[in-house]
Amino acid sequence: MARGSGRRRPESGQATVELALTLPLVVLFSLMVVQAGLVAKDLVLVHHAAREGARAAAVDPTPSAARAGVTGGARLDAGRLNVSLSGGTSEGDQATVRVVYASPTNVPIVGALVGDISLTADVTMRVE
Repeated sequence: MARGSGRRRPESGQATVELALTLPLVVLFSLMVVQAGLVAKDLVLVHHAAREGARAAAVDPTPSAARAGVTGGARLDAGRLNVSLSGGTSEGDQATVRVVYASPTNVPIVGALVGDISLTADVTMRVE
């Protein structure tokens, strides 16, 4: 009997089965990466908003001025935003603005698994 004369079984459906098993995991991972990018964008915006609030509080050390500084330039949902001011009652004091933002997780599937993420930024500046 000659070598190689045996018949091999066709494996044409193997790749389709492997794709069907791994595709949901690849899609879920891709959605998680997109959600992580959106949260990272919100984190940058929260830090920017805290910096703007601290600048406003350095000129006028009142909570309303800090809040106006935060909401004026930020592209964040004001309903999910919490701004607090501590210190900075007189010239030369340190005014600290804390911004807490509940970052929404809107990406399908991932949002239901993770829920909203709380992002916080503190910035301190000297009152002028």
